[in-house]
Amino acid sequence: MEHNYAVIMAGGGGTRLWPLSRQNKPKQLLPLLGEETLLQSTVARLANLFPPEQILIVTVADQVDEIRIQVPSIPVENYLIEPGPRGTASVVGLAAAILHQRDPQAVMAILPSDHHIRNIDLFDYLMLAAFDVARMDYLVTLGISPTYPSTAYGYIQQGAPIEEKFNYPIYTVKRFTEKPDEKSAQQMIRSGDHSWNSGMFVWKTERIMAEFARQMPGLYSVLQRIAGADATPRPGTGLESRSERESVIQSVWMDLKVETIDYGIMENASRVAVLPASGLGWNDVGSWDSLFEVLLPDMNGNIAINGHHLALESHNSLVFGNGNERLIVTIGIDDMVIVDMDDALLICKTDQSQQVRAVVAHLKKHHQDRYL
Repeated sequence: MEHNYAVIMAGGGGTRLWPLSRQNKPKQLLPLLGEETLLQSTVARLANLFPPEQILIVTVADQVDEIRIQVPSIPVENYLIEPGPRGTASVVGLAAAILHQRDPQAVMAILPSDHHIRNIDLFDYLMLAAFDVARMDYLVTLGISPTYPSTAYGYIQQGAPIEEKFNYPIYTVKRFTEKPDEKSAQQMIRSGDHSWNSGMFVWKTERIMAEFARQMPGLYSVLQRIAGADATPRPGTGLESRSERESVIQSVWMDLKVETIDYGIMENASRVAVLPASGLGWNDVGSWDSLFEVLLPDMNGNIAINGHHLALESHNSLVFGNGNERLIVTIGIDDMVIVDMDDALLICKTDQSQQVRAVVAHLKKHHQDRYL
């Protein structure tokens, strides 16, 4: 286990959970599902598998101070800080390059910071199985058994079973499909050989860096330059105290092309394997409608969070208050999401909650930063 590492991606903006999730405190830093924030739950979930010194967190500069407060057990040197978000390909590449420089035998798990997982024992078992497979030079992904034809997730088509003697069934990957339309999603569900792409991966740093060199040589060159720079802080204060590595990141990062690991690497990678993760109790917690899958509704299907809700002839609706004494009353509404914040009120149909991202894009375009 000494060469096993976990890398938590914690720099996202959580735009589909606006107006609760904001730039200064996005969804992974919020206690959406209980007393712990999603990030704190993610770190706690790893406690049986990794000591704190083998857990790394990649985040953006705006969030790092709050993250250090929330998870003080992670060593300072294990924070990798992006000047700004450039997509998951750059996040994975940065972590892989620096880890490989630290430990050439490193095997790394890539884990989002905003997932909810009920079955922790199965998660531990799957992680150990995935590390075993990754040591055989596979790029491993965990595939979630789909429960409905979602258009919000990517899909993985499994191929033939892998014949090596592993303690868990594992398959080659035929194809990745990123966020299909509804008709295609329905066809994939009916085929019986597709999983949702969980965004959780395990691989050797050596193996994934070889894929970067082959498929994204420009990014690979930048990553090699970053990893080769001295990480020792310089004497001084402020910007003068930046290490050589921090200075290199600052100078090159925002010029990188925005790209996901799925498009940039996984779609055309060789030797890719999928572990079907049925029974994990997984949820992406990516949008308001996803909360219906992880929180217990009342007898009318309504969910009230962080506030007071009086529902009259209202069904299958979610009301999120702002924690004050305001009473929110709904009469005769069905399948709605209502989110009440001090400076913004969101009301939408449940099946339109994925469109909240478009609201954030509109606010950015029109420079209404006070609401972001």
